[in-house]
Amino acid sequence: MTNPAGTGGRLSLAERASYGFGDFGYSLAYNMAGAFLLYYYTNVVDLPAAAIGTIFLVARLLDAVIDPLVGIAVDKTRTRWGRMRPYFLFTAVPYVGVFIATFSVPDWSQGAQLVYAFLTFKALGIIMSLGSIPYTALMPMMTANPADRLKLGGWRSIGTSVGVILGTAATMPLVEALGGGDEAKGFLGTALLFSALSLFALTMLFRNCHERIEDDAAPAAFRVLPAVRQMLGNRAWLVCFAFCLLYFIRFGAMLGLTIFYAKDVLQKPWLIPVMLPMVSGGLLIAAFIAPPILTRTGLRKGCIGAIVVALALFGAMAALDHQADWQIGSLSVPPLLLPYFAFSVVTSITITGIFSMAAASVDYQQWLHGVRYEGLLSSGISTSTKVGMAIGSALAAFVLSFAGYVPDAVTDAARADIRSAYFLVAGGLLALQALVVWFWPMDGDWRERPRPSA
Repeated sequence: MTNPAGTGGRLSLAERASYGFGDFGYSLAYNMAGAFLLYYYTNVVDLPAAAIGTIFLVARLLDAVIDPLVGIAVDKTRTRWGRMRPYFLFTAVPYVGVFIATFSVPDWSQGAQLVYAFLTFKALGIIMSLGSIPYTALMPMMTANPADRLKLGGWRSIGTSVGVILGTAATMPLVEALGGGDEAKGFLGTALLFSALSLFALTMLFRNCHERIEDDAAPAAFRVLPAVRQMLGNRAWLVCFAFCLLYFIRFGAMLGLTIFYAKDVLQKPWLIPVMLPMVSGGLLIAAFIAPPILTRTGLRKGCIGAIVVALALFGAMAALDHQADWQIGSLSVPPLLLPYFAFSVVTSITITGIFSMAAASVDYQQWLHGVRYEGLLSSGISTSTKVGMAIGSALAAFVLSFAGYVPDAVTDAARADIRSAYFLVAGGLLALQALVVWFWPMDGDWRERPRPSA
């Protein structure tokens, strides 16, 4: 294994920042779709919520087959640009093109529109896989230094947070400004603008980030099924997969339901561009505080501690959402915003943990079996991200369907159902995350322990 960066070589600021650009490039479109595609389909195109929920779920469950195939292809790739970087170069334009098409549903019959929605949403996911799986696999190939990996995870969190800020807070104001009252036109214009930003970010990723650690023990031709069995026997990878899956189920459900929670339960539509950006603000703050915290505590204890604090804050938010607004000068501020923002910061610590777990699980794979298979292992984490978001988005859609949600005639019973789902689903998933990460095997002097039996 060649290792110019080694555990002692350090990455430059340009490399770290460009790695963060990569997540921005991929997540900007993904977060706009995650936050507003349900709204776009139901309120702009006027498609039924239950059908959209089914589209989200089926399309992303197919990723459980597609993503491992992409991961295997990545591990078999050998080019003059390296193994990962060609995917950034050749998928950037198709990715933003399909993203634009996703927010351009034609004025066809409802059945044809549903087929179009499924095909464009599925295509967006496939091309996302072709870029995001090599992107995740790139981190353990850039450096083996744990401190640099946490910094890369921090920069990736910054890229994620900026993508969420633009994809959530800026979307509706841009839709209004670019559409002039025509939401369909506004969503298309916003998608075009975001596509240009994504292309720039992915160009910087390709230009500045390079593979320094190569796995000489994994030839381009290898047997797939034994490699998959080895991956499934990798406890670090299994914990990372499950932890990431649960995180994004919760994130997807909350992202979809927050719009309706603010607009219909709290009956304060102006909170939508306030609450959604708080998620990204939490990610941005956590990008700076998570690396030193997790370095000191270790991934397992740090993530569990963050979840315990988050559950307490979420409970406080539920207790305060019926309280009268605080008057601060001429402003009326709902008291739940304070615990909600703190909750967003604390839970975001775990996403930096996930990025580091994904890279560390490659080291664990090499320790167990002598090979790394960065692409294959990263494909599983990509699958957990997208399937988690799909299940979460589908849950949000099914909650609306179960509640009998009608945009222009929301009942008190529907509001109660949305509120209950908003708190109970997220709280339960957080508790499950804490249970899963308890089994993380790589804190402390893990290399000194006996290897598990095959």
